[in-house]
Amino acid sequence: MLKIGVLALQGAVQEHVKAIEASGAQAIAVKRVEELEDLDGLVMPGGESTAMRRLIDKYLFLEPLKEFAKNKPIFGTCAGLILMAKRIQGQDTAHLELIDMTVERNAFGRQVDSFEADLMIHGVGEDFTGVFIRAPFIVEVGPEVEILSKHNDRIVAAKQGHFLCAAFHPELTDDHRLHQYFVKMVQSNKEVVA
Repeated sequence: MLKIGVLALQGAVQEHVKAIEASGAQAIAVKRVEELEDLDGLVMPGGESTAMRRLIDKYLFLEPLKEFAKNKPIFGTCAGLILMAKRIQGQDTAHLELIDMTVERNAFGRQVDSFEADLMIHGVGEDFTGVFIRAPFIVEVGPEVEILSKHNDRIVAAKQGHFLCAAFHPELTDDHRLHQYFVKMVQSNKEVVA
């Protein structure tokens, strides 16, 4: 069975664990660097990207995450998407710099501006409910990045190689199709690496 970790430093960890298990893989809440070793893929959940980066630095996760990313799939949601971006508007530095995209933090407003929207996600479905909470959005992408979904002409989901990201919270609904999509990415990657 595939083993997919959820970076458990902050955010909706248990909801992602449930969604991964509902999608047919084993889920592991990752709190220590050595727990990355046996994983086939990793989810970086929503939360607060600045706080998450502080915790990543505090627990010495930055280099191990970059190493993991060299040949294993990562799925970032909301703050996880920000951590994966090569460029963040208004900031001189980014975090993991995995996906060739520029993102804007809190682009849809504050907590009180949270909303749900029906999304069409390529390869996933035409009727996916996206839950947006202080969500970022993708301002622009490089030529290698596949845009999977837009909301009001703003890019809210994308894929580059074995990396997947979403500006919304797919773990907060009972619709597990996006997690299933990621599980398939992890399975395909494992077959290629094997």
